[in-house]
Amino acid sequence: MGIIVSTIRVGQKPTKEELKRMKAEIRAARKLPPVYDPDCPPSTPEALAEFAAMARELRKNRRNPSPVIALRVKPDVLSKYKALGRGYTSIMADVLNYVANNPEILAKAHPV
Repeated sequence: MGIIVSTIRVGQKPTKEELKRMKAEIRAARKLPPVYDPDCPPSTPEALAEFAAMARELRKNRRNPSPVIALRVKPDVLSKYKALGRGYTSIMADVLNYVANNPEILAKAHPV
């Protein structure tokens, strides 16, 4: 088993041959035994239980720092963000945050 390198350009889909080759490699890899890194041995059941308890505690104490709001956006603006793909709402939030923290940009958009 080796590393296979394929170059795919943005917007380009893999060819049928590339997909077929990748699926064959995945099937072959599933049949191999797991290989452990000697610097990172498998976790013990006790360590896994401790990690699960820590994860539960973090989830229980976590607060959502960003409230959910409804926002009216023009259809053409929304379509531009949606064209960015999955996670476009996070990008919108980042843009709003950037503008809100740069008063000169905000002043240009809405002069008082």
